[in-house]
Amino acid sequence: MQLRVLLTEDEIQTRIKELGAQIDADYPSGNLHLVCILKGAYVFLADLARAIHRDTFVEFMGISSYGKGKTSSGEVKVTKDLDHSVEGANVLIVEDIVDSGVTLSYLVQVLRQRKPHSVRIAALLDKPERRLRPVEVTYVGFKIPDEFVVGYGLDYGEKYRNLRDVCVLEEGEAA
Repeated sequence: MQLRVLLTEDEIQTRIKELGAQIDADYPSGNLHLVCILKGAYVFLADLARAIHRDTFVEFMGISSYGKGKTSSGEVKVTKDLDHSVEGANVLIVEDIVDSGVTLSYLVQVLRQRKPHSVRIAALLDKPERRLRPVEVTYVGFKIPDEFVVGYGLDYGEKYRNLRDVCVLEEGEAA
């Protein structure tokens, strides 16, 4: 496998600062819960939370639809639930990548049943042409082509999460 840089660390950090400013403007008051989708979004969450200049609560959820392969299995399951109630709160789902929309459409439905004030989505990456289910992503870092990407929290078989850039994983010589 070979890695080709798609988004550099500097490009990512610049965009996250812009997203943080937009989120600050959109949520001037009230409880804001950042719900990080594990494992891939943890790096994005850390940087986004620091780019938001207001109080936030941080929660984690584990949702799986991939297993160990490159394509979604289509079967969604909660592997780790929230630790605290989000009733009456503004919920911002923090996701690494929106692909088929299967996982996020399920998650939005689950969270809305918990009676929050609002539910929105912030995603570092969006692949709109892969969408199987409609999902409204309020805050998008980058729209990217339909290529398998790793780095900046995204993995392939639990590898590559620690890369500072987002890279396309290509078939070929060893990375």
